[in-house]
Amino acid sequence: MLDILIIGGGPIGLACGLAAQKAGLSFVIVEKGCLVNSLYNYPSTMTFFSTSEKLEIGGVPFVTVHNKPTRNDALEYYRRVALSNNLPLRLFEEVTNVKAEGEGYTITTSKASYQAKKVILSTGFYDIAVNLDIPGEDLPKVKHYYQDPHYYTSQKVVVVGSSNSAIDVALETYRKGAEVTLVVRGPEISSRVKYWVRPDIINRIKEGSIKAYFNSNLEAVREHEVDIKTPDGRVTIPNDFVMAMTGYKPNFEFLKKLGITLSDDKFIPQYNPETMETNLPGLYLAGVVCGGLDTHLWFIENSRIHAEMILSDIVAKR
Repeated sequence: MLDILIIGGGPIGLACGLAAQKAGLSFVIVEKGCLVNSLYNYPSTMTFFSTSEKLEIGGVPFVTVHNKPTRNDALEYYRRVALSNNLPLRLFEEVTNVKAEGEGYTITTSKASYQAKKVILSTGFYDIAVNLDIPGEDLPKVKHYYQDPHYYTSQKVVVVGSSNSAIDVALETYRKGAEVTLVVRGPEISSRVKYWVRPDIINRIKEGSIKAYFNSNLEAVREHEVDIKTPDGRVTIPNDFVMAMTGYKPNFEFLKKLGITLSDDKFIPQYNPETMETNLPGLYLAGVVCGGLDTHLWFIENSRIHAEMILSDIVAKR
């Protein structure tokens, strides 16, 4: 029987693995996609808000020539950390069930079955998009994920949202020759947008390079046009692609299936903030999965400490 099974091979899952290794405990890290799968699926041009030292895990220096590390910098760093420390990875293996048995848990995956005394759930939130729930959202032209701006050259693109991902998409596709329309539910661009990017989008809107509808919602999508509900009434415009940058959420159904208690309003899972242990003894949470629908509360920078908190509790209870 393993001491720990870690579900999720992202930065925080790897941090938990490094902490378990340091404590001399047996463990495996099971990840349904590739190593740091969410980071891999970030836009190819993505730049982090944090500086590199705030993304470090396990005390391993994150060296980069950039003031703000890029997606590729992060992929290189976390891959080298995982491989140089010989972390036991089980990639492209999805956990389907976790069941309490005896003094531990039986974990069933798409490829195998494991027994572990403790389980750490570090599954993030990037795999499930928040839907708009409007007619036409299921059309192929509607995208909830974005990779590269070149694809949208000379296309009429509607971007929904006003946070970092939406603003990056709007600016990058505009600079590759797209005709961009931004649909924002609130009265202005979000204050959470990266400080060096926010003036850029505001100026592009002021000069008319990017059209923006504030206090507005995308109402319907059709093959060649969209409807936008604005304070002045419905507006219909020609359209080739809709980039719905409306955010993502944890897999709440999976958490419920395991028996983790969720709050009624924002589906925040129940856990001890000092140990990260859930209402299920021996099952811990780490990283952004802890925030429920408040996905902006936790990120790599401030959830790295979960690894040490969890391992300290596990070691103390041995």
